[in-house]
Amino acid sequence: MTIGVGGSSVAIELEKIENRIHNVKSIQLNEYLERIQKAVRLMKEHSVKVLYLNAGTNLYYFTGTLWSASERMVGALLFDDGSLEYIVPKFEEGTFKKYMKVQSTINCWEEHESPYLLISKLLEDKNISDGSIAIDESSPYFLADGISKANRSFDFINAQQITAGCRMQKSKNEIAIIQKAKDITIEVQKAAARILRPGITVGEVVDFVNKAHIKAGIVSGSYFCIVLFGDDTQYPHGVSVPQPLKENEAVIIDTGCKLEGYLSDITRSYAYGEASDVYRTFWNLEKKTQQSAFEAAQIGSFCGSVDDAARKTLAEAGLSSDYNLPGLPHRVGHGTGLDIHEYPYLVRGSEIKLLEGMVISNEPMICVPGKFGIRHEDHFYMTENGPKWFTTPMQSVDNPFGY
Repeated sequence: MTIGVGGSSVAIELEKIENRIHNVKSIQLNEYLERIQKAVRLMKEHSVKVLYLNAGTNLYYFTGTLWSASERMVGALLFDDGSLEYIVPKFEEGTFKKYMKVQSTINCWEEHESPYLLISKLLEDKNISDGSIAIDESSPYFLADGISKANRSFDFINAQQITAGCRMQKSKNEIAIIQKAKDITIEVQKAAARILRPGITVGEVVDFVNKAHIKAGIVSGSYFCIVLFGDDTQYPHGVSVPQPLKENEAVIIDTGCKLEGYLSDITRSYAYGEASDVYRTFWNLEKKTQQSAFEAAQIGSFCGSVDDAARKTLAEAGLSSDYNLPGLPHRVGHGTGLDIHEYPYLVRGSEIKLLEGMVISNEPMICVPGKFGIRHEDHFYMTENGPKWFTTPMQSVDNPFGY
């Protein structure tokens, strides 16, 4: 029997989980202001006069204003002089004030009015009549289209080089928050492994993982949860009709939570019962591939070279160095922060250089058609001396959690 897998119950494991939300330091006003200053520096480097930030994680990152995107424009204009102008529906003004962290003028539009013409007026008030405006890359098309048609004398570009240019490198406080979220999710992962039994359903495990996150102090519960058993594990993001667990089957649990807006994301793969010889072979290859990617992640290296290193390891074992199966059907990793997937990405051809503060997943999944899939997913962050794990990678096929 795989050590640490099975042998307990939902009630026992929930009882053991303690609240782990201690000494979490929220992002303070001075850090939001520093982010704005960095954005302004990047705007000037790219000759951008105005940056539009839409409701969502970019608005939250730069202003601390937590507001979900909808069919109504809610956002902010950041000018290259560092000034900020919010754009909000009039009926939401009172509520918006309660969420606003970086204080500045709130410019309102009524339901029958055009927020795009309001932007035109704000530009006119600033004596800006031409040049480049960067549009938040997460903005829906109708917003980008509306802004551009109402302001035809301007050039419009993707804001990603500015927004991602700031968000890719996390501060020490951001990394500390992410570390706490990881610490919680890895304990939930261990507990979830212990409740497994033949016949348990995916729904039961998902429900437990959610409750366990809540018991650990994450009031919103799991941010997401993917549970796969048997040959369902060959499909990275799940199946339409999941099967219950059987003896000696492969297991994948991929889950995470949100803490102060920042996300954890950890996947664990192991066998319930006894692992077959072929499962052992691929499990060990997955571990070796993940480690080769980790070792390739050095300051100044291209993100694409990390993906290359993982595929080289797979090729040396006789698998495809491309996306063919059996093998690795997707990129090796993705950045994580306020979004579950964000820049940078460990993908072939990426010439983004690894820099201190970047937080990235390492998950070179191996899919074996008709049999199973194995995904070891841990995240690391870049220090001046190279990568550092947030969580300890899987230990061995017989003792995956290292008890």
